Amino acid sequence: MTPESPEPIAPHHWCATMPVHRRLLDTDPVYARTRSDIEDFTYGRRGRARPRGVTTIPVVFHVLWNTAAQNVTDEQLLSQLTVLNADFRATNADRTRTPPVWRDAVADAQVQFALASTDPGGGRTSGITRTQTQLASFGADDAMKSAATGGADAWPSDRYLNIWVCQLGGGLLGYAQFPGGPPETDGVVLLHSGTGTVGTAAAPYDGGRTATHEVGHWLNLRHIWGDDGEGCSGSDFVTDTPNQGGPNVGKPTFPRISCGNAPNGDMFMNYMDYTDDAAMFMFTKGQAERMDACLTGPRASLLHREMP
Repeated sequence: MTPESPEPIAPHHWCATMPVHRRLLDTDPVYARTRSDIEDFTYGRRGRARPRGVTTIPVVFHVLWNTAAQNVTDEQLLSQLTVLNADFRATNADRTRTPPVWRDAVADAQVQFALASTDPGGGRTSGITRTQTQLASFGADDAMKSAATGGADAWPSDRYLNIWVCQLGGGLLGYAQFPGGPPETDGVVLLHSGTGTVGTAAAPYDGGRTATHEVGHWLNLRHIWGDDGEGCSGSDFVTDTPNQGGPNVGKPTFPRISCGNAPNGDMFMNYMDYTDDAAMFMFTKGQAERMDACLTGPRASLLHREMP
């Protein structure tokens, strides 16, 4: 079993996935045991073939709005799906900007996304719910995931990827729940102005990559620097991502050296770093292998059923 790595809050902590993970580890012993089992399973899958083919994951967007501007359009949500499908299938045009040394590492994760067409009760749906909330903003306490606390209840997480789109406070762009957590809070949360490429999407997070990053977490990917603050001892449990000292932000210039990783430096263009949307454009084969283990193991229920 690979141990969980502690992570202090980073100066540019726009993703709250690790604080949520630590909170669940501290408060839910079932989660701690389940996460240990998942990592054991994932480790055991390393190096295995990926015979499952392309997996289509049904998505439900839960739009929570307090002001009219936050009630984002269907067009904005569809633009987000377009980005997710390109990024996870490695058909995004900007992948050609990957430095030559890592071009062979770029991976098609064989995952794609579509709006759910059937709701949990079997009725027809657009795959979008809309809820007016009295709350001006949300934090990382999962309040947006329950109607009782001003949000919208999750659809069954063994059948759908729940994505809540709302106003977030404190500079937060989004967060996800790793596989193995409580089903009623399972899914991804996005700031509405960090969602998609049109509408309220605002630079430098107007490329839809916040969702790519957070769905990566939902499929059991870690931050590329290993979640140890700015040290060099953490790990993302992936062998083809270089060790690096903390998150990169903005638009770094290649090579960006840290942790003695010269001459090529940090893989700051990886979706699991903290760079601007325009500066991230790849998953690696090792990350795709880890996502495959997730879909073979803890999220296997999404493989073995009809598309909603």
